[in-house]
Amino acid sequence: MKTLRPYLIWFAVAVLLTIGAIFAMRWARDHPEHFSGARFELAHPQGWATHGKLVALAGDDAACFAAFDRADAGYLRRPPVGNGICRASQRMILTGNKFVPTMRPAGAAPGCAVTAAMVLWDRDVVQPLAAKHFGQKVVELENLGSYNCRKIAGREAQSEHSTANAIDISAFILADGTRVTLINDWEPGDRRSEFLHAVRDETCGLFSTVLSPDHNAAHANHFHFDMAARTAGWTVCR
Repeated sequence: MKTLRPYLIWFAVAVLLTIGAIFAMRWARDHPEHFSGARFELAHPQGWATHGKLVALAGDDAACFAAFDRADAGYLRRPPVGNGICRASQRMILTGNKFVPTMRPAGAAPGCAVTAAMVLWDRDVVQPLAAKHFGQKVVELENLGSYNCRKIAGREAQSEHSTANAIDISAFILADGTRVTLINDWEPGDRRSEFLHAVRDETCGLFSTVLSPDHNAAHANHFHFDMAARTAGWTVCR
């Protein structure tokens, strides 16, 4: 009996490990948002792997547009523009306002990965905060554009706008017509400011870069969002 005891212990350990693996596999199947190997879906909740998946989509046109096709999201794919470091091949415009509020102007056409992030942003950040602070929805987003072949202001590095991998949002229009703007409503004082600050704070980690009026004077009138690929997946939020 003494000679069997080590084998029985190892058998019990093996059984427990097998049971644990089965439960882990089931959990992974039910929570694909936490695993980088699982396909990105617009309908998935945000998880540990969401940001990494969005960054990957910025470099994979086919996979990104396929995610919108699977979600039955209407969109217009815009022709590629630019060359070299300023080539933008993912530009798109969502049709209707099923996933993102109407964009003004309508022709910004950010890249597919940025648009995918905006879908999650609207669902998980913008609309819940608009309901909390104003009791109504955001129905329009004013933007300052997406594609612009240029350097980052004051630096030699190329801007993510150079590939339409960024979008600048300047105002939120509520259902009753109220216009909440970064330039006029950022400074603390009322629920508009509270809303804007909460949007900034809760967006951190979804996009690779989140810049607000607190960053510098160049961003006094807008939020800058982009899906830049960085070492170890680190993000910036200011």
